[in-house]
Amino acid sequence: MRSRQLRVAGFDWNLIDEGSGPAILLCHGFPGLGYSWRRQIAPLVTAGFRVIAPDMPGYGGTAAPRDLIDYTYTSVGRRLIGLLDALNVEQAIVVGHDFGAPTAWTLALEHPSRVAGLALLSMPYAPDRIPVRPSEAFAHMAKKHFFHFEYFLQRGPADAELDANPREFLARIHHALSGSYRYLDIWQHPSHRAGTRLGYLDVLPEAPPLPWSWLTATDMDVYENAYRKAGFTGGLNWYRAADLNWERQGDRPRTLDVPAMFLCGANDPVLTIAGAGAITRMREMMLRLETVETYDGAGHFIQMERADEVSAALVEFATTLDR
Repeated sequence: MRSRQLRVAGFDWNLIDEGSGPAILLCHGFPGLGYSWRRQIAPLVTAGFRVIAPDMPGYGGTAAPRDLIDYTYTSVGRRLIGLLDALNVEQAIVVGHDFGAPTAWTLALEHPSRVAGLALLSMPYAPDRIPVRPSEAFAHMAKKHFFHFEYFLQRGPADAELDANPREFLARIHHALSGSYRYLDIWQHPSHRAGTRLGYLDVLPEAPPLPWSWLTATDMDVYENAYRKAGFTGGLNWYRAADLNWERQGDRPRTLDVPAMFLCGANDPVLTIAGAGAITRMREMMLRLETVETYDGAGHFIQMERADEVSAALVEFATTLDR
């Protein structure tokens, strides 16, 4: 599994591109890389598919624009369409995890002819715009407890903290969001203590030594090396684009009419944050949602924590669409 560089309209992508046949585009979230799909690539290629797994804008070896507009789902979606064009891919099954999920469903909404199927991991389709700007909602929550969305909004402090300790942060966040920890326990911490602003490493639990059942020291070396080179600012800019995404969402919810599936860890805190009605609302607004699968004991990083099950589910979904 090797990555390569590709320049498209002056924008540099780093991507894994393996196999032949119908295309599957894998979109990771924070703090991921195209490498985050390493356990899915071989099974999908073996099943007869071409797998395209880029470092998303701001991550790894892909370019990291400074302007926040370049991190909106619409802007990233347009860049992904340009990438598919450069790879001579007319249509792809699009898979998204974490921030990759709203990127994937934005592609399906705004470029429906290019999306053969849609697989959302961890983040359910959210068609309804919240009534206030996200930055206002985050600030309200941060009055009650530490909330990383609010901490990440300001340029500088989070960037410096994470860049100074990339391996420590990456180990802690992967552990904290996994099925082995209750991530929302972090909310027991305030945003400030004794007048001092707390950072993310002040509230994240210590991680057990590697290897874990789903993450090795070698895997962590790949992540650490990538983030030491690129830094975290590009990834954090996805959070900082929240208000811009909100402005572009519009007041009228839109249905998705594309074959779709949703996979999630039963212990994923995203489900709790999304609210009890999120799955029901997703079912209402995704007209061809064929599968909703949760994995007991798994947390946020299901493509790694439940690699074999997720790979099998994606192969089955993609094969069904290809019949």
